[in-house]
Amino acid sequence: MSKIDQQLFSAHEHALEKEFELCPKCGCELSVKHSKHGSFVGCNNYPTCDYTRPLVQHESIETQVIEGSACPECGGELAVKSGRFGIFIGCTNYPQCHHIEKHDHNDEQESITCPHCKAGMLESRTSRYGKTFYACNHYPKCKYIVNYQPVNEPCPDCGFGILVLRKGAAGQRLECPQKACKFKRPI
Repeated sequence: MSKIDQQLFSAHEHALEKEFELCPKCGCELSVKHSKHGSFVGCNNYPTCDYTRPLVQHESIETQVIEGSACPECGGELAVKSGRFGIFIGCTNYPQCHHIEKHDHNDEQESITCPHCKAGMLESRTSRYGKTFYACNHYPKCKYIVNYQPVNEPCPDCGFGILVLRKGAAGQRLECPQKACKFKRPI
């Protein structure tokens, strides 16, 4: 049997000293904690001290007021703000006024009438997970949603009001969004 080198298990002069960060509220040590929403830095004196902060500090922009702008709902000034979904333009009188300017990614995209209610228009939306979908702007009266980009062309097989653009390994194709209809046409 070989001899184990005991120096490996003893502290020596080259050992790194752990630096402790102190809580700004109570002065106790801070450590990395884990929750179902992700990791964060929290005070070891919990529940006496409830100090927490994100593990990674994201760059946030300061609210910048847009000179000469007016909120169409309350008349207050509009400002560029940073939120959990990114940068947006909103009213400075929040929370009394909830006005937010919509940012259109495709200004050249034609407006498409909702095939379900035939009164509203399909608008591009983004889910909380960052996925783009298209929904009727008469929500909650009309709850029609399609996950792929709509094309203003009726289905030649079933007559449904739109087709959707799908991308696959074989290339792009137009499909009918109705599950019962199997219409597909390559572009």
